[in-house]
Amino acid sequence: MSVHGWVNRGGAELGTSRDFPVQDEFKRVSDQFARYAIDGLLIIGGWSGYQLAYDLHSMQKEYPSLRRPIVCVPATINHDLPGTEVTIGADTALNSIVYDVDKVKDSAVASRRCYVIEVMGHDCGYLALMGGMATGAERVYLPEEGITLDDLRSDVVRLVDGFEHGKRLGLIVRSEYADPYYTTDFLVRLFEKESQDLFDVRRCVLGHTQQGGRPSPFDRIQATRLTARALSYLIEQSYSDLAPAVCIGRQAGQIQFTSLAYFPDLGEPHAQRPREQKWLELRQVAKAVADNSPVNEK
Repeated sequence: MSVHGWVNRGGAELGTSRDFPVQDEFKRVSDQFARYAIDGLLIIGGWSGYQLAYDLHSMQKEYPSLRRPIVCVPATINHDLPGTEVTIGADTALNSIVYDVDKVKDSAVASRRCYVIEVMGHDCGYLALMGGMATGAERVYLPEEGITLDDLRSDVVRLVDGFEHGKRLGLIVRSEYADPYYTTDFLVRLFEKESQDLFDVRRCVLGHTQQGGRPSPFDRIQATRLTARALSYLIEQSYSDLAPAVCIGRQAGQIQFTSLAYFPDLGEPHAQRPREQKWLELRQVAKAVADNSPVNEK
């Protein structure tokens, strides 16, 4: 009963830890598994949780008491985990972004202003792209694409041309890790310098506001569905001689399990995001919708 009524609260109620056991600490972890007769482990979290599950699974031969089934439930606003098309928390964060950006737009349109909005997402640009599409941003910068000097030249020309032809509002969305050099502050200074006094430029970093708020109905339902199935799986596996490490997720409309035995192979080599991200197919749609260039009718 200690968790009764938590359905409308965020994951912060559970607390969090990103501390990883180092090599000589796995023996202590193994001793705790044996001491408390742990039959299985359910990890609710993001990339760090998945990495821990992989590490524990890899240590099973050396420490037999770690030979227990492990299931990871994808809970992160970053939407950067393999084995699922949706992570718990991403929808709530996206709703928060849209709500805040809409308010910013209401104030900006009255004063011929361009806003550069920075959103979270770590190495994954999901929140930036979806937030940009939902709020009508004319440019979205993603870590999957990076930012080039040619991009910036083109974006400056388009922005200035738009305000010269009556545009009243400019909206740029930048994912926090889009580029280590062309930062949000740099973009603000660049657009301000090249604005030709046609518009003002403001910076808005949404920051941790994206991590708060009440969970959306979609997230609440997905959390319940995935966790219930994960617990059933743990119970099933605890009666067998197997000790898999898996993650649960929704793929093609179905709840499925993906092995974490080769977790490093599921992600990109130098970034915390999966190799396959189907939502990236929407980039061309976002660019087409944001294209304000005039069309010549024949």
